[in-house]
Amino acid sequence: MNFLKYIWLIPLLPLVGCFFNGVFGKRFSKVTIDFFALGSTLLSFLCSVGAVWQLSRLQPEERVFNLNLFEWIPAGVALTAHGFANFSIQWGYRLDPLSAVMILVVTGVGFLIHVYSTGYMAHEHGPHLGGYYRFFSYLNLFMFSMLTLVLANNFALMFVGWEGVGLCSYLLIGFYFHKKSAGDAGKKAFIVNRIGDAGFMLGMFLIFQTFGSLDFGTVMARAAEAPIEVYGSVGVLTAIGILLFLGATGKSAQLPLYTWLPDAMEGPTPVSALIHAATMVTAGVYMVSRTSVIYTHAPTAMMVVAVVGGVTAIFAASIGLVQNDIKRVLAYSTVSQLGYMFLACGVGAYFVGIFHLMTHAFFKALLFLGAGSVIHALSGEQDLRRMGALKNKIPKTYVTMLAATLAISGIPPFAGFFSKDEILWQAFSSEYGRWWLWLIGVVAALMTAFYMFRLIFLTFYNESRVDPEVEHHIHESPSNMIVPLQILAVLSVIGGFVQIPKFLFGGFDGFERWLEPVFKHPATEAGAAAVEHASLGAEAGLALFSVVVALTGIYLAYRFYYRPSSAPDRAMASAKPVYTVLFNKYYMDKIYDALFVNRTKDLGNALWAFDRGVIDGGVNGSGWFTRFTANVSCWWDKWIVDGLVNVVGFTVKMLSYPLRILQTGFVQSYAFLMVLGIIAFIWLYVLR
Repeated sequence: MNFLKYIWLIPLLPLVGCFFNGVFGKRFSKVTIDFFALGSTLLSFLCSVGAVWQLSRLQPEERVFNLNLFEWIPAGVALTAHGFANFSIQWGYRLDPLSAVMILVVTGVGFLIHVYSTGYMAHEHGPHLGGYYRFFSYLNLFMFSMLTLVLANNFALMFVGWEGVGLCSYLLIGFYFHKKSAGDAGKKAFIVNRIGDAGFMLGMFLIFQTFGSLDFGTVMARAAEAPIEVYGSVGVLTAIGILLFLGATGKSAQLPLYTWLPDAMEGPTPVSALIHAATMVTAGVYMVSRTSVIYTHAPTAMMVVAVVGGVTAIFAASIGLVQNDIKRVLAYSTVSQLGYMFLACGVGAYFVGIFHLMTHAFFKALLFLGAGSVIHALSGEQDLRRMGALKNKIPKTYVTMLAATLAISGIPPFAGFFSKDEILWQAFSSEYGRWWLWLIGVVAALMTAFYMFRLIFLTFYNESRVDPEVEHHIHESPSNMIVPLQILAVLSVIGGFVQIPKFLFGGFDGFERWLEPVFKHPATEAGAAAVEHASLGAEAGLALFSVVVALTGIYLAYRFYYRPSSAPDRAMASAKPVYTVLFNKYYMDKIYDALFVNRTKDLGNALWAFDRGVIDGGVNGSGWFTRFTANVSCWWDKWIVDGLVNVVGFTVKMLSYPLRILQTGFVQSYAFLMVLGIIAFIWLYVLR
């Protein structure tokens, strides 16, 4: 079977599952709902594996397969910088090494999360509960949207998937719509993402105006022919790159549009694992990598990406140091790790950004699902201060979460070590890198190791702080929740071996070579050459230093939280202002409320007052004037016109009164009057 010709099935199959569960799920049994939800996702994963396998059999320069299904938008001719262009958008898919990585991550990790959800969301199923089928319908719709986003062969179709995942995020974050906090979080995610989407749309319009097309192949080919803009200048390509990156900051929760992601933890835990760790939030990283030709011709835009990514990494990590909600710690960790990915893209190491995207999908999905297993065991408890001593009570959850924590901390040989080390090395040695970007990454790594092992120690070690009523019911999660954890744990251990640095046994660059056809163009070769000639000893030394930094973070967490002590309280007391700022998340939500939300409300109130006073006043005034003139007309009609009519009528009546006397209605009266008339005529005649 030629899977390449059937790549349209990859996004279509989850859509079929969404349709059946969404339309008929209320009448389905749990088994039937699971069949459509899991079956469609599994088939999509198998089709992805088949298509990627066949793509890998081709020569590297031939690993681009485009499939146009039909003409989607035939909009005629439009004027562009290249003259008149035919604005026709195809509904088409593009499979190349980059989209191949993405579809395997989305469908593979997505399927495991679907399996996990059958256990975690089991309580939503029942004769009076419609949440189960609705949840899986939304989850399948998200899979369709994300796969459309990564397989699209043009910006317009990518934007369809881009908006689709935003819609699904709103639906899934606000899944428990009876809770005000969940509804508010869903609306916040939707609105903040719309701000970024406005930038994406403007960038897309400017791309068509500049290149006369929205097709990836055409745009990237023409962008490659454009001259590289001077660093520090703002040309057309720089403007395009910054506008697209604005969209990425919304979808991938970067400064300043990151605030929706921590609040998104109001949704069910599997939602956090799928949408806000493994797939949706990585859409911005994918989009920047997909348009790498534009960015490498706009070094100013690249520096913006690197700086925002680096600052976000250390900013979010510092907030994660003091959070007490287990899911919010992981949420800020996600924001920080996404900053790492953008840091890699900003220094021109796009393949490293995708490499970390893949490994992060493994260990962060595992961390969220593991947190869900802890919450499941504790009957919904999420506060780290009410946990402890769970290591021996839920040992499988503990072991898998420990593997993921070692991976995200960058401890070898776990997957996170290889991708994080490569990011730091590229930030230090790349032509587009800077030593201070490397330093930001190192500090963020120290914080990451600290807050992640703080989470582990508070959850699984020390004395139990669990509510006594809950402690009697602590139990390990069922197998349909544990097996996905174990598979992701294995991937978190071995997932980094696809790209091994050269200072370790000569290295292995399989992942870089796989993505080379996508990212290899003249603008990136200079940076790659600079890294190639760098000292292997320097790379090994920096890697060793990063491991020492991670171990230092783990040791500090051990000293503070492994054994009961007053060290955390003393540290908080000695640095209370800093702790207060971090605990309140730099007051960013309050600042945004003061600068934007409340000012928008004030503007709305002013517009409401204008509408009520001026617009409604004008309408009401015209109504009053109409009523007044109608009353005047009514008075005139009643007193003048009707009066005149009555006077005329009375006059006519009085004048006609004598005649009325003669009109008796009797024949003999009329005959008598006729005789009198004849006598009168005869008398007048004789008298004359």
